[in-house]
Amino acid sequence: MTPADTTKRVLMLHAGVIAALFVAQFVLPEYHHGVLARVMVLAAYATGYTLLFGYTGLLSLGHAMFFAAGLYGAGLTVYHLGWSPPAGFGAGIAAGLALSVMVGFVALRTTGVAFMIVTMMLAQAVYLASLYFGEWTRGDEGIVLTQAMRTFEIAGATIDLSLPDERFNAALILYACSLLICLAVVRAPLGRVMVAIRENEDRTRMLGYDTFQAKLMALALSGTLSAAAGASYALLFGYAGSTFASIHYSIYPLLWVLLGGAATTLGPLIGTLAITYMIDVTSGFTSAYLLLVGVMLVLLVLWSPNGLLGALRDRKLAWLP
Repeated sequence: MTPADTTKRVLMLHAGVIAALFVAQFVLPEYHHGVLARVMVLAAYATGYTLLFGYTGLLSLGHAMFFAAGLYGAGLTVYHLGWSPPAGFGAGIAAGLALSVMVGFVALRTTGVAFMIVTMMLAQAVYLASLYFGEWTRGDEGIVLTQAMRTFEIAGATIDLSLPDERFNAALILYACSLLICLAVVRAPLGRVMVAIRENEDRTRMLGYDTFQAKLMALALSGTLSAAAGASYALLFGYAGSTFASIHYSIYPLLWVLLGGAATTLGPLIGTLAITYMIDVTSGFTSAYLLLVGVMLVLLVLWSPNGLLGALRDRKLAWLP
């Protein structure tokens, strides 16, 4: 297969996934319509995470701080300052970018387990800050964005993000942009350097590449995409609380990515969708649903250490990105 054929297949696959998600809103029942909208926002978060973990090989245990930066950047400006949703979304992205660059200059001076610990400690500091400044954030109780706060006009049209159809399409646009950005990055020279760093950073440095700069760019991209997902979550679902800055929301994207496929562009969507519905189905049978989900995840990882999409790529479709 020629490189041109591979590129064509990859583009057709990703376009087909986006088209399928668009069509799904017209055929899904109301409940699953809402669930899929939430899955797409969280899959965008996981897509940002896989840029750092899957492709660069940096295991972060503190990515919730970037999601929370976007969440509060959008939520607080809309709630307290009366900004419009687009302006709040921009504030969330800016907060995530600024935080990821600052974290990068500190955390990327470490490697391996030390990097995991530093990111976890910094994320915990962000979580505690969200509780400390409870006068503005309301801590675990959180702030609720009303319908009026989530409504704006653009090009003469009124957009109400509290409406199911508009929320779904906004989530789809977010996920589609995140997916295409991820695909563009991993197929660009920067993506090749990121993979080289994951495989052997010393050799990559010896070949003349600035590995610190490449890792900083990967972290900035990852943090910004995660913040965009956080900002979207606040605006689309009308809530911002400290729970989203806790360690749980640093572990979730790791699980989603591991299940779907760590170094795959579509793996985050598959993993997020699978775990969401595993929890949804098992919680209907037992209160110990997390135990059942944990057992299923362990079995899946043992059967397929590279994730569901990674196994498919290894065994049949080697051209999958």
